[in-house]
Amino acid sequence: MRAALYARVSTHDQQTLGLQVEAMRSYIKGRGWEAVKQVQDVGSGARERPGREGLLKAARRRELDVVVVWRLDRWGRSLPDLVVTLRELTELGVGFVSLTEALDLTTPSGRAMAGMLAIFAEFEREILRERVRAGIAQARKEGRPHGRPRTASLRADEVHRLKAERLSHSEIARRLGIGRTSVRRIVSAAS
Repeated sequence: MRAALYARVSTHDQQTLGLQVEAMRSYIKGRGWEAVKQVQDVGSGARERPGREGLLKAARRRELDVVVVWRLDRWGRSLPDLVVTLRELTELGVGFVSLTEALDLTTPSGRAMAGMLAIFAEFEREILRERVRAGIAQARKEGRPHGRPRTASLRADEVHRLKAERLSHSEIARRLGIGRTSVRRIVSAAS
């Protein structure tokens, strides 16, 4: 099998990079797989990971059969992100192995574990939705504003002044740094 090794470290903790790569190389050697790609990303978990994105593109081009990581948190930014990328790899027919968690999606039990991860990710999303709804309901009950703050309406006088100068909605929006839709809404409310 053609294996891709993916290692990631945060900017302040680069000591484990060698450890990750060595463990992954040893694993694929034991399985008789060939390392066709080795990618190392350095950066925090929330930022873009160009190496990981490159591996996903290689998987889409069918250039590899399995992705090997040291730990799940090295691959996924969050549980939902992990589930989405694992699902994509599975749909592409690309296996996934995490050494520390002994998760091997090339086996039936590993695929079952991935299904359980998907269930937990959905559960996490539902809890978050419920919290947001409860927060909005509480804000309404207390008469507090919620949602995106109204910024364009604060510039209504300027919109009307520029419209009186016969400027187009696009030009007004550009000059004031607000959206054209907001300009149209303010102008039509005055009519």
